[in-house]
Amino acid sequence: MRRILRLPLSTLAITVLIAAGSSARAVDLQPADRPIPEVVDFYLDAKLSQEGIKPAAATDDAGLVRRLTLDLIGRIPTAAEMRAYVESTQPEKQVELVDRLMASPAYARHMANELDAMMMAGTRGSLRDYLSRAIEEDRPWDQIFRELILADESQPGLKGVGNYLKPRAKDLDRLTSDVSSIFFGVDVSCAKCHDHPRVVDWKQDHYYGMKSFFARTYEAGTFLGENDYGNVKFQTTGGEERQARLMFLTGRIVDVPAAKEPSKEEQKEEKRRIAEAKKKKEPPPAPKFSARAQLVDVALQPGERDFFANAIVNRLWHRFFGSGLVIPLDQMHSANPPSHPELLAWLARDLVEHRYDLRRLIRGLVLSQAYARTSIWQEGEPPDPRLFAVAAVRPLTPVQLTTSMWVATTDPSTLPAGVVPPGKLEADLDGRARELANALAKPGEDYQIGVSEALLLSNGDRVQALLTDQKERLVGRLAQIDDGDERVAVAVRNILSRPPADEEVSLLGEYLAQRSDRQVEAIRQLVWVLLTSAEFRFNH
Repeated sequence: MRRILRLPLSTLAITVLIAAGSSARAVDLQPADRPIPEVVDFYLDAKLSQEGIKPAAATDDAGLVRRLTLDLIGRIPTAAEMRAYVESTQPEKQVELVDRLMASPAYARHMANELDAMMMAGTRGSLRDYLSRAIEEDRPWDQIFRELILADESQPGLKGVGNYLKPRAKDLDRLTSDVSSIFFGVDVSCAKCHDHPRVVDWKQDHYYGMKSFFARTYEAGTFLGENDYGNVKFQTTGGEERQARLMFLTGRIVDVPAAKEPSKEEQKEEKRRIAEAKKKKEPPPAPKFSARAQLVDVALQPGERDFFANAIVNRLWHRFFGSGLVIPLDQMHSANPPSHPELLAWLARDLVEHRYDLRRLIRGLVLSQAYARTSIWQEGEPPDPRLFAVAAVRPLTPVQLTTSMWVATTDPSTLPAGVVPPGKLEADLDGRARELANALAKPGEDYQIGVSEALLLSNGDRVQALLTDQKERLVGRLAQIDDGDERVAVAVRNILSRPPADEEVSLLGEYLAQRSDRQVEAIRQLVWVLLTSAEFRFNH
């Protein structure tokens, strides 16, 4: 029987939990039964009031429906969807829109894309198929974590789950760093060669303690295996050789059952069995003691799960608000406290109490008043982004961008007159959009358009194909409209997801009128300019 031992937490370790917004912090949090949007606005508004800052006003209806549609299903709204929302007088129309989008198969597809990009960054693998099924079935985040770390593809519904560990299995340092960063918000890689030089919380014992959970993992054909033995040794900066113990980030140690190193003959027989299973395309024998299973168990225990809950809350907050409550996302430690520690603590506690329901958390975040603020700051220099007084301007991901380009350049008369049936449009466009998306780089924190993207948008064949005057394309539809003002209005509504300003109607209409002898080419240029504009490229 395994035993879990807790090392005495130092003052510094306790400070880590407090700084990361742990539910263990002795602060007066808002009541647990308050709705998420109210709690978000309570803590953000309190900080703004303390700083003497009045937040930006709410964005207009056209801006909000565009933002929500991009964030929840990964594309801009159609002109009909935008108009239906703007013209609606229903008092609960934002709630109804959010619920409709999140009930769509497109939500699961987009959520899978976002999680796949987060977890598979820097690898050539993909978890999209597994994640799509997991999101469609509303699997809680702790279950997804367990399935990814155990990577048992022999179980029903878990095909492809091993794709998270497989690209990293041959590099245990990479695997240790990635798991710690993604799932626990802690990059311990700087503690590999010595105790962390700038963060006193992280020691070599933490790094090699986390690495020990993966030291027994190996590739076995299309499966992952795990030995019953295998230790990690390291040398301290003082020259002492030390054997690492299975230790979680909080300092909690998992006691490993005593196991002797197998003899050469036993190792030879084990290799034979593994090779035979590989030949038969069967999983290797399961270990009697799984170190990876111990990591999952200890990480989700009360008192230990703060890292796990805080990390995903912080990453989702970053996704929808443009900046994390803790930045960088993998630097949750005592020297880098959250901008709003009580808010992070409340959201993490709420997530745990509601069984790691990401859908519920996301719904709460996007229904807050803070999420709906305009991205335009009217007077002077905008305040610190970590105050969330004004909406962040966020570059679209490659899939968001290319799917939106297909929507924007499709003849609106070929789409349903009202709200597009949930998931239908995305399913139709997914393959074509993804092919174009593969040619684009995922934007980082300090986004600047790259040369390859600039060239692709300027004269790439796949972009030019969107600008033809063929049937079902927007250029062809605009060429059939005789009224110049209406032609401009249709272009702006379809591409920029809003009604045009009077000045735009005048200037763009004049541009088209001056080129009446080459009208289709002028329309093509108009569509291209709107499609490659900064307003289209960003979620704002």
